[in-house]
Amino acid sequence: MEHGNALRAFIGSFTSAGGRGIVTAAVDPATGALTETAATDAVADPSYLAVGKGESGPVLYAVSETEEGAVAAFDVRGGGPPRPLGAPVPVNGSAPTHLSLVPGLLLTANYGSGSVSSLPLGPGGLPGPAVGVLRHQGRGPHPERQREPHAHQVLPDPTGRWVLTVDLGTDSVRVCALDPAGGAAPVLHSETALPPGTGPRHLAFHPAGEHVYVLGELRPALTVCRWDARRGTLEPLGEACVLPDGYDPPSHASALAVSRGGRFLWAANRGHDSKPVGPPRGRRGAPPPGGE
Repeated sequence: MEHGNALRAFIGSFTSAGGRGIVTAAVDPATGALTETAATDAVADPSYLAVGKGESGPVLYAVSETEEGAVAAFDVRGGGPPRPLGAPVPVNGSAPTHLSLVPGLLLTANYGSGSVSSLPLGPGGLPGPAVGVLRHQGRGPHPERQREPHAHQVLPDPTGRWVLTVDLGTDSVRVCALDPAGGAAPVLHSETALPPGTGPRHLAFHPAGEHVYVLGELRPALTVCRWDARRGTLEPLGEACVLPDGYDPPSHASALAVSRGGRFLWAANRGHDSKPVGPPRGRRGAPPPGGE
């Protein structure tokens, strides 16, 4: 995020594991190097963050990935640490791991309860009490990680008409419609199954809007899907391993990112501690449309 002529980054962490909470860092535009400038532990375990716009400027939102589950809003104007805008708001779900903004709403994916919560945004961008909760159903074959649903990400599609929810516990991605009247949880529209044991964690859209990439945490697989925004459907086309041949120790993929022009895709691996990079591929090995 820009502040004046300076670039800033906000980094979440687990205070319960010794983290400092939300850390603010200056970004060197030439090298990408980060220099810590401030921190706040005003909210417990702020593991995932997102920046939105309030009436008076940018607002930083953070999940509180605790058993009780909450979100908090922060004023990030000026150069100091993020300043809380009111008390954390319960999400009516446990261990929220991800959040996204859609017009008038804040959505959270709640890993512990396997659900997605909807919170209205009021004046100044402050979240209000949860007004809707979509509960996932199902399980997968992993004896420990897939005994029940574990929603891990909630993300709007580029058109803003649909919301996709990724569930590690059920090996599936759900496509949901937003209530046009607002103020309610997303409504389930369709569900796309992935190979058993994949444990999907995160997804990302290609900038052209016609392909989606789904990253598995339990199995090191990147699934390429065709996205039909008109019908709200996701069609798996194929997959690729994100680890090199011959690597045997445990590794759990985490984050996924596509370059702005759609030419490259990055997937981070914990365990192997790598970041493979390559051109996104479609069914026949050609990059999806969208340019460089």
